[in-house]
Amino acid sequence: MIRHLLSAGDLSLDDATLVLDTADEMARLTEGRAVKKLPTLRGRTVVNLFFEDSTRTRTSFELAAKRLSADVINFSAKGSSLSKGESLKDTALTLEAMGADGVVVRHSASGAPYRLATSGWINACVVNAGDGTHEHPTQALLDAFTMRRHLGELAGKQIVIVGDVLHSRVARSNVLLLATLGAKVTLVAPPTLLPNGVEHWPCATSYDLDDALTGADAVMMLRVQKERMNAAFFPSAREYSRRYGLDARRQALMPPEALVLHPGPMNRGMEITADVADSARSVIVEQVTNGVYVRMAVLYLMLAGNATTEEAA
Repeated sequence: MIRHLLSAGDLSLDDATLVLDTADEMARLTEGRAVKKLPTLRGRTVVNLFFEDSTRTRTSFELAAKRLSADVINFSAKGSSLSKGESLKDTALTLEAMGADGVVVRHSASGAPYRLATSGWINACVVNAGDGTHEHPTQALLDAFTMRRHLGELAGKQIVIVGDVLHSRVARSNVLLLATLGAKVTLVAPPTLLPNGVEHWPCATSYDLDDALTGADAVMMLRVQKERMNAAFFPSAREYSRRYGLDARRQALMPPEALVLHPGPMNRGMEITADVADSARSVIVEQVTNGVYVRMAVLYLMLAGNATTEEAA
């Protein structure tokens, strides 16, 4: 396993399969148990260093580390020295002095986790929990894990990702990881919400959602990230929803066993209607559950040395 998890593109097929298989094992060891803790990372310290607001990801990483018996320290920009202007370097040196073994980083600047991992400021393993509009590798891993549980191996599967690709770190990570796993990915978005250079990504692109849905094994809807938009990328919310929203009519175009995913948080009524989000095909809540297993697997593989998950049990 690689020392740092900064990009889904850093994972080979063997690496990605190892993470997913280990997440399966974490689920097996903890599902249905009254006490869900494993002693695997006892004595290790994991720091959640979040420069951006987060609910799901921060809580998921915190729960994953605690289930592995690690000590967890939560740093957020608000209410710490970060809000007083402390630099990333000084924060890293502080964490190094505290003896952090693993650092989970979310930052508004693309490349911040890479800088932290390669600067020499800190010896801890670094996990990218989302950097700007760049990547979010553990989200891609939990999405793949969720799809694999329902669809089996993903090689050859048709995965459609719809929405605000331009501002989505989730889309980039999913494209890279799913391509590694052998899936065929199609990005569907208005031309204004596709990034420059997307033609070089290992995926197809389309502007026609109805056409893309007919052969899909799974459809992932992306949130429209208004907070990152400084221009008018589409005429109106109603127009966007009409062209690129997933509603009951469009869901009926999908094959009967096709899944509906969303990385959250959702804009219900815009990129996805409430009835579709809450339908039997939706695995959106399951994604949150699976995120804990995947992040347990990542932390275990990066921090636990040569131990095995069976020894952890």
